[in-house]
Amino acid sequence: MYSERDDIETYGSDLEEGERTKKAPRRYWNPYLAGIGLGLTLLAAFVIMGRGLGASGGYTAIVSTAVHTLAPEHAQANGMYSTYLENKNPLKDWLVFEILGVLVGGFLSGLLAGRLRVSIIRGPRISSTGRLFFAFGGGALMGFAAKMARGCTSGQALTGGALLSVGSWIFMISVFVGAYAAAHFIRRQWT
Repeated sequence: MYSERDDIETYGSDLEEGERTKKAPRRYWNPYLAGIGLGLTLLAAFVIMGRGLGASGGYTAIVSTAVHTLAPEHAQANGMYSTYLENKNPLKDWLVFEILGVLVGGFLSGLLAGRLRVSIIRGPRISSTGRLFFAFGGGALMGFAAKMARGCTSGQALTGGALLSVGSWIFMISVFVGAYAAAHFIRRQWT
């Protein structure tokens, strides 16, 4: 959560108010308002596109095209890749544009809030290398799990949850239970 202490640590406490060279970042959005905005975005996706949100399908379309470019025989023989190759062009998959929109939107949000900088956020008991290792390892595990679960957290939790899919609700309950179980073992890195 954002606090004034974050500003002091980021911009230096030894400077007088008028001497600070950087503009302090804006406060984070209210999570309830952001949740309402996300719900309206999901509703708009259903109304305009006829389907919900999800990112793993877009990434799979891009990867399938890349594999097909490098090894066409392998891609055609693989059941997962071949279903995504029916379009032959990842730019015909609207989920690819959703991912691009998330990247552009995140960049603009960081820019407008004054939070656009390269940094590694970590706790006092873990090195930057260790933090990056866990971040990339967790991301790879989540990507693998998203394909196994037939959808990422946005597809399963948002779209599947909105459709009251039992499998999606079990998925999200499992995500939270797993996160709470893992937190016991890694929380020392952050405190």
